[in-house]
Amino acid sequence: YLILFPIVFVETGLVVMPLLPGDSLLFAAGSIAAMDGHPLNIFVLIPLLIVAALLGDNTNYFIGSKLGIKVFDLKWKLLKREYLEQTEAFYEKHGGKTLVLGRFLPIIRTFAPFVAGIGRMPYKIFLTYSVVGTTFWISIFVFGGYYFGNIPIVKENFTLVILGIIFVSVLPGIIEFVRHRYASGKTP
Repeated sequence: YLILFPIVFVETGLVVMPLLPGDSLLFAAGSIAAMDGHPLNIFVLIPLLIVAALLGDNTNYFIGSKLGIKVFDLKWKLLKREYLEQTEAFYEKHGGKTLVLGRFLPIIRTFAPFVAGIGRMPYKIFLTYSVVGTTFWISIFVFGGYYFGNIPIVKENFTLVILGIIFVSVLPGIIEFVRHRYASGKTP
């Protein structure tokens, strides 16, 4: 518990740490909870990790709302006030979906709360979608590990299953990157 809590918190709460193994870690933790002798209790694990992810989301949101906006005042070429306005408009229209669905995409799950803070998404709305997305994310992966982790074929190929989860988790980002490169006329 003392290892899992900070990893989930840091992945969701510190915008500079988006590459931690969230999905595979949750699946592995669920699998360990299902092992004989139950070294982890699933009924402690799930609420604990939901709290860790929510604290991380809130930290990230408040960093974005307090510091993120000030970055736009520095007049950097890459950060223009119009980008901030576009972000605010995007989060007004799609912020809820981004927070819920983005929870299942590495890197996006780290940046979405930060950008919601920058985009001035109302906190009550942010918190609602954060709770929904976090609860689904933690529950699906931990219960998935709990129920599938002890199936003999999964147990025997656990490393391959974890690598598969990592691959499936990053696949949407790869597809979007390739699609964007082709759309802009560049070849990958």
